Amino acid sequence: MKQQSYSSHSRYVPGFHFITGGLIIAVLVLSIINLVQQFCNPGMLYTGVMPLLVAVILVLLFWYSRTFAVKVQDRAIHTEESLRHYTMTQKPLDNRLTRSQVIALRFAPDEEFVELASRALAENMSGNDIKKAIKQWRADHHRA
Repeated sequence: MKQQSYSSHSRYVPGFHFITGGLIIAVLVLSIINLVQQFCNPGMLYTGVMPLLVAVILVLLFWYSRTFAVKVQDRAIHTEESLRHYTMTQKPLDNRLTRSQVIALRFAPDEEFVELASRALAENMSGNDIKKAIKQWRADHHRA
């Protein structure tokens, strides 16, 4: 698999993010243009509103399908990292760590994990700061 680092850990699926997203935006724009054109012909307003409703539905489906999947993954990552911390220290992960901090900690190798978790809490580090502080990146190739 491809080597991951702070600068290369983001993942985009071209077919979803760029092609499908771009097509949905095109449908939305074209449906707005169609609706504006239909205002000139009030008897045909229905034919202008329907494509716009479909476009809005597509945008919402695109947005929420990604949001729901990421939220479930975030919960799974939080659970995995809590178990990892407990396995290493026999203590639960401090619940004052935010979800974004815990998610960022998943990239820390075992040698850096516990210390970085303590430091993240003490210094109130953001997820981005935590990722930048990692010396030896632990790849996550399973994130969607």
